[in-house]
Amino acid sequence: MELELRGVSKFFDKFQAVKSVSFTIEKGEFFSMVGPSGCGKTTLLRMIAGFLTPDEGQIILEGKNITFTSINKRGTAMVFQNYAIFPHMNVFDNLAFGLRMHKIPKPEIKERVTKILDLIRLPGIEKKYPSQLSGGQQQRIALARALVIQPQVLLLDEPLSNLDAKLRESLRMEIREIQQTIGITTIFVTHDISEAFVMSDRIAVMNAGEIVQISNPVSIYEHPANDFVGSFVGKSNRFDAVVEVIEDNLIGARINDNMKITFNKDKNHFEKQQKIQLMIRPEHITLTASRSNCPNSFPGVVQRAYYMGNQTHYEVDAAGYIIIIENQNARNCRFSAGDQVFVEWESDCCVSYV
Repeated sequence: MELELRGVSKFFDKFQAVKSVSFTIEKGEFFSMVGPSGCGKTTLLRMIAGFLTPDEGQIILEGKNITFTSINKRGTAMVFQNYAIFPHMNVFDNLAFGLRMHKIPKPEIKERVTKILDLIRLPGIEKKYPSQLSGGQQQRIALARALVIQPQVLLLDEPLSNLDAKLRESLRMEIREIQQTIGITTIFVTHDISEAFVMSDRIAVMNAGEIVQISNPVSIYEHPANDFVGSFVGKSNRFDAVVEVIEDNLIGARINDNMKITFNKDKNHFEKQQKIQLMIRPEHITLTASRSNCPNSFPGVVQRAYYMGNQTHYEVDAAGYIIIIENQNARNCRFSAGDQVFVEWESDCCVSYV
């Protein structure tokens, strides 16, 4: 393993921002931390970087305790949200700054700077100043300045949040490609769950200073650990239900007198009359003009329909609930407000929480 956190906590006066967090990150892994504002993800990242000191716990890097090691000696490098490149220095001097601090010989500095500019696809701009660069170019330079000192762990603190949507989309793929090319262990903090899904090997979801779930992007989305994770990482339809039928691998649960849902049994243990919560993603639900043999099929009326180009967002009144559906658009297969429809989903599309 590359990095390990053991029971790390942080207090600000009487407020506990991070609560006994423990996890390990493998060498070369792209590991993201997501969660709502104030959940502790940036505080945790700053403790790993050395800008904050834990009040409890240890931070271990390749078997060495770096909890109290100074920033410049702990083997990490951080890229900030606001770039933090020096405006009075040209690109070469910005990239050479950390190398000079480490007393790297001049010929090696020149070689490293040239190689890192090639890696970020900005060769030949050594003499330009930050004011002459676009936002995307400045962020690439900030990334290059962190990488050029060859840290063991790269830390990214919402580095794309100041860029426009189209540039963010292209740059996040470049960052992932660079990370995979050099194989550097990377920890990424973001409030944008779509960025975490696209870039990460694993994701840690945080809430109120604690890690709620750590898993790969597919598991985080398809099998959230609880209702908080399910609602945070994407849109969902959620129901309170009571278990009525337990048969082999299928569970039957009553939502109300007009809606009884069948879903596949998962790792949870169920008992009759047990109160549970159910979740279905909007894209897992389909709308039909007539009832099919789908195990979960309920009549409803379209209340709203929003055309969104590649898909349509529907809100359907079915069995006393407003159900959100997002279906890919196909010719001659769209509904409008007022249409009588059937809301349908398969048994394996339903996630349960006990």
